Amino acid sequence: MQETLHKVLSGDFNKTKFLMFAITMLVTVIVWNLPIAFFGIDGLTVVQQRVIAIFVMAVLLWITEAIPAWATSVSIIFVLLFFVSNSSFKFFQGAEGQYGQLLDSVGIMACFADPTIILFLGGFVLAIAATKSGLDVMMAKAMIKPFGNKSENVLLGFLLITGIFSMFISNTATAAMMLTFLTPVFRALPPEGKGRIALTLAIPIGANIGGMGTPIGTPPNVFAIKYLNDPAGLNMGITFVQWMMIMIPLVLVLLTIAWFLLTKLFPFKQKTINLEINGDMSRNWRTVVVAVTFVVTILLWVFGDKVGINANTTAMLPIAVFALTGVLSAKDLQDIDWSVIWMVAGGFALGMAMNGTGLAEQAIKSIPFGQWNPFVILIVACLICYALSNFISNTATAALLLPILAVVCKGMGESLGAIGGTVTVLVGIAVAASAAMCLPISTPPNAIAFSTGLVRQNDMLKVGIIVGVITLVLGIGVLILFGRLGIF
Repeated sequence: MQETLHKVLSGDFNKTKFLMFAITMLVTVIVWNLPIAFFGIDGLTVVQQRVIAIFVMAVLLWITEAIPAWATSVSIIFVLLFFVSNSSFKFFQGAEGQYGQLLDSVGIMACFADPTIILFLGGFVLAIAATKSGLDVMMAKAMIKPFGNKSENVLLGFLLITGIFSMFISNTATAAMMLTFLTPVFRALPPEGKGRIALTLAIPIGANIGGMGTPIGTPPNVFAIKYLNDPAGLNMGITFVQWMMIMIPLVLVLLTIAWFLLTKLFPFKQKTINLEINGDMSRNWRTVVVAVTFVVTILLWVFGDKVGINANTTAMLPIAVFALTGVLSAKDLQDIDWSVIWMVAGGFALGMAMNGTGLAEQAIKSIPFGQWNPFVILIVACLICYALSNFISNTATAALLLPILAVVCKGMGESLGAIGGTVTVLVGIAVAASAAMCLPISTPPNAIAFSTGLVRQNDMLKVGIIVGVITLVLGIGVLILFGRLGIF
């Protein structure tokens, strides 16, 4: 409050965002208090109407960015606890069953420690330990070496390395790290050539596409795997290795296509680049611990089901090992991107509210999705996700769409067989979210690349649209193919 007051008094106050916040709150209150008959959903309860209002609030706040995206997620959890749970104020609960099914307050708070959150947290911890020990620099040096010094080959190397790192490390952190490695390259290139643009754009493209490769590569993947494997929902048991078997080959093909496009759109004037990656790996027992833990964790993510350990449980391995050995300190934990964790938790809470109150099922029954063509549902859902993700956080987009689509898919059942089943729709949403890379605001890696001043918005838009459309078409095609073959 004091900080806000200070901003107002000092003139450092965003009037537009304040206005959007005020409008959002007004719309939310109106939806909260509308006559139930207005919604046209048979059997709608008061609690379910409140969840609709909270959903509207989340949509408006995420789209307008009136407050930070993670703050929107915190607000969702707060409002659910205080107004829709069995721990809310008594006058909001009503008499026994009067207002409908209330949410379990413990379940809402448990969204922050959901097994899928732990999976994501394990990926963050691995990334921090790799950076602290210098293991990431050593890996980058080793991986770029085979590509030699021909300019086009160096570009391919950066695309592939960025893509591989983004499978296991936050794509934002990967983009920042790889652009640091490119600094000496930019100095070596002639300023009048287009090679700098190609190399700069390779980082966000590699990070965005590479994130599709594993369930922990990007938050939309985390949402998709959550709803696919939810024991109380679809309970499909999609494993880490199943995801990688399909998505990694797709990622490699897309990165190769992106490389071809970049070389044609932004040709190098200088034919060779002498690349030096600065930084050294620490040579002590802690580095050995990090390297071994890194390898064991990835092996268990890939083969853990063979010995009865799932991916979520495996994620606790690096967290426990690095804590017990002192590889990471309490201060290092501050480097975890907690805002993303809150974003994901808020999305899970929103999904829980829609399902736990029966709202999603009630709404789906009022719309004859079973009569719709599955291809129409798939294409429309992916296009909506792609369009939204270009302008708002792809995490927020996934948080809004996936809970609804999970229920739609469950209701449609066997009729989705023509497009490869439920997996095609939910993973298709994750692919569509990652394909959105047209603008500097589309993803953090795009923003990081644009901040260098080496890329114009038109350059990013041109490449982003082409690569994005190709990613959508190939991605959905591959999902339909493997889904119909029963592999995914």
